[in-house]
Amino acid sequence: MTKLELTILETSDMHGAIFPIHYGTNRPANHGLGKLASYIKEKRRTGEPLLLIDNGDFLQGTPLASYYFRAWQHETHPMIKVMSHLGYDAAVLGNHEFNYGMAPLEKAAADASFPFLSCNILNKETGEPYFGKPYFLKEFKHNLKVAVIGVTTHYIPNWEKPEHIQPLAFVDAVEALTQWVPYIREAEQPDILVVSYHGGFEVLHGERRRKEQGENQAYRICREVKGIDILLTGHQHRIVAEVVDGVIVVQPGFSGEGIGQVTAEFEAVDGQVRLRDLSANVLQAKDFPIDEESLALVKETEEAAQAWLDEVIGIVDGDMTVEDPFQVRLQEHPLIELVNRVQMEAAGVDISCTALFNNEAPGLPEKVTMRDIVSNYVYPNSLVVIEVTGRDIKQALEKSASYFSWLSSGKPGVSYKFAYPKPQHYNYDMWEGIEYEIHIRKPPGERIKSLTYHGKPVKMDASYQVAMNNYRAGGGGEYLMFKGKKVIKEIQTDMVELLADYIKRHGTIQAKVNHNWKVLYS
Repeated sequence: MTKLELTILETSDMHGAIFPIHYGTNRPANHGLGKLASYIKEKRRTGEPLLLIDNGDFLQGTPLASYYFRAWQHETHPMIKVMSHLGYDAAVLGNHEFNYGMAPLEKAAADASFPFLSCNILNKETGEPYFGKPYFLKEFKHNLKVAVIGVTTHYIPNWEKPEHIQPLAFVDAVEALTQWVPYIREAEQPDILVVSYHGGFEVLHGERRRKEQGENQAYRICREVKGIDILLTGHQHRIVAEVVDGVIVVQPGFSGEGIGQVTAEFEAVDGQVRLRDLSANVLQAKDFPIDEESLALVKETEEAAQAWLDEVIGIVDGDMTVEDPFQVRLQEHPLIELVNRVQMEAAGVDISCTALFNNEAPGLPEKVTMRDIVSNYVYPNSLVVIEVTGRDIKQALEKSASYFSWLSSGKPGVSYKFAYPKPQHYNYDMWEGIEYEIHIRKPPGERIKSLTYHGKPVKMDASYQVAMNNYRAGGGGEYLMFKGKKVIKEIQTDMVELLADYIKRHGTIQAKVNHNWKVLYS
């Protein structure tokens, strides 16, 4: 009898993070592939069997990645360079891989030394997996055979621009695995089968049950799809290492803050390999040194991106910094007012909505650089004008108003469903061009009062044109009242560029608010 040990390492939701820095401040940070690389190389040096998988959302998310898509596409994507250098076995497609359309994604796939996997993202014309075989096999010593299949959330059409995914069809993730897993088990007869799924995992064992918000497929995969040994997960930026219905589940957070590790122990007897034990944990990037060799591969692109980020493009007259993100959502803030003004001017309409996208948004200092803009507007959104009814506006405002809870201390707080398991602060919108009040001591669904447009009550059956980002216009964040609405206009320019152009043209921008909405809780 021979004992074997296989290590499976998982990264997920890297979002273009290679360098261990916060781009908003340029200060050191304990995250990024440049730190995880040192551990990956350490494991490789042991010579023991190793699988290295990325679970999706790796191409988009940092200013480095943004700069690549704007000015550096003649080269290989920085993440692809480093991942190829580290010897990744495969990468699963995440929802953010499609943010810049098919051409950059197909180039990334061609440049990579590893396959892109997803069994449920199909070519509309052929019905076959778009990026080729949806799984791969790898054999190690003593004939140990491992199968890894990739699968992606099929909710992407709810979030992405239609033209970015035009040639694709998205099949339900559970349905796809129900077909593929038995096939792999029978046709390939692997000793261990790994599913790498980029998608939702709302409820784990031990967590209080609650109404699911529509994307809890990872839990269903564990319970309903038989024949899976390991489920690598992502998308919700959680730290997870546990067993769910007999399946080992791992999720390593986001931006390279950690790396998931599954250790599989086998016995080889008379040419037969048997799985004996599985264990999992998540290791933290803060415990690893920086791998300078990996960073050197993309140094030129990083230096160009840093120069772009430090360009001063305008001046703020007044205070547009963010001290407390929760207060920004409780009362009007000049930063939100600015984004809505830019959206209304670019779209040629007088109603707009936007969000403070994350709680790390610093606001804008007196001298505004591109670094400041991308630190606040972190997504590659474009602008859409849709035609909605007054009833749609009211429903959307009620959806936003449900962001607030009423704490036992007698103060407002953030609703559980917006904070857990994945923070969704980006799904609380603030509007311009209408006047309204949010009464958060009222029950959700009954909180919007005094809703007016140009001083008159908003008519429920009347039509209004509203500017918003493409994610929200497509119903993203479960704003289903917007999904399928008539599109009046699309402004293809990225919102970061629209904001930068606006500030450059005006030179000096005023930090001001017009008090068109308020949150009442006394």
